[in-house]
Amino acid sequence: MNNAVCTLFEGHYHYGLAALSNSLYHFGFQGFIYAGFRGILPEWAKEAKENPSFQWSGCRTYKVAEGVHIHFLPLETDYHLTNYKPDFMLRLHEGPAKEAKGLFYFDPDIIINVHWSLFEKWIECGVALCEDVNSPMPENHPRRAVWRRYFREKGILLQFKEPYYVNGGFFGIGKEYVLFLSLWKSIQEKMATEIGGLSHSSLNGNSLPQEARGEFSPFPKTDQDALNATVEAWSGEISIVGKEGMGFKSGSALMYHALDQPKPWKKNPLLRIIKGIVPSPAEKNYWENAKWPIHAHTSGLIHFRKVCLSIAVIIGRFYRRN
Repeated sequence: MNNAVCTLFEGHYHYGLAALSNSLYHFGFQGFIYAGFRGILPEWAKEAKENPSFQWSGCRTYKVAEGVHIHFLPLETDYHLTNYKPDFMLRLHEGPAKEAKGLFYFDPDIIINVHWSLFEKWIECGVALCEDVNSPMPENHPRRAVWRRYFREKGILLQFKEPYYVNGGFFGIGKEYVLFLSLWKSIQEKMATEIGGLSHSSLNGNSLPQEARGEFSPFPKTDQDALNATVEAWSGEISIVGKEGMGFKSGSALMYHALDQPKPWKKNPLLRIIKGIVPSPAEKNYWENAKWPIHAHTSGLIHFRKVCLSIAVIIGRFYRRN
């Protein structure tokens, strides 16, 4: 098997999965997309067929296009899905994706923007990661200092490497680096008591205990903080691309990550430009990848949203929030 892709979703994030899958196909990906999910399958995937070959209860497979399939894998975990990433990837590595040379995770609000072969070359350099919009975080930043003390007491030594603070929405690993996932999983399990359990996340409203939400508390970003602590605990190779990699600043964007709320499929560009909010590259690229080969929206809605985006961009040249 070639390299494989995975993601996690529930609720309306199936729209993001559809656009992510479309972008993967447009940029040359061939292979399997493993989509762990809670809830019910989206309407656009109603043709998915039962697939008992993976020995994963409830697995259904949907053909995106020639050479690209999504395997929908139901999940029973009570973890917040953002905290389930290393567990899911390890389960894939030990099961359905055990023959894959490399495994890539993308949040379902990401669109890729370069040919797939670049990602495959990237993991030859080490664990592939991308700098977060809130980076850098210097060596003696209070949060890093707390991580070192916290995990030292639990038998894990952290060693500062670089001031980069990476985003948890994407990572890629070659088969030889799978121990990185085991380390990340272990660090998250040791983090759990500090955030009230792995069912809690900063992405879930006020789910985190009050004392865990502050900028200088150890894990206000839960899985993302644990990922960055794992980078410090890991002794193997790491390959980090800067903020331009996710379109957070000008430069060659490898992908576009829609960090803010609401997500692109829920935004009304004209209502937002009235408030001076100009459409982001992530929003524009979502709609560019919304139509084909997966049709998660009607053609009429896609056309309407693209017209609204064009109008909002023109208005934004003269009127925008500073």
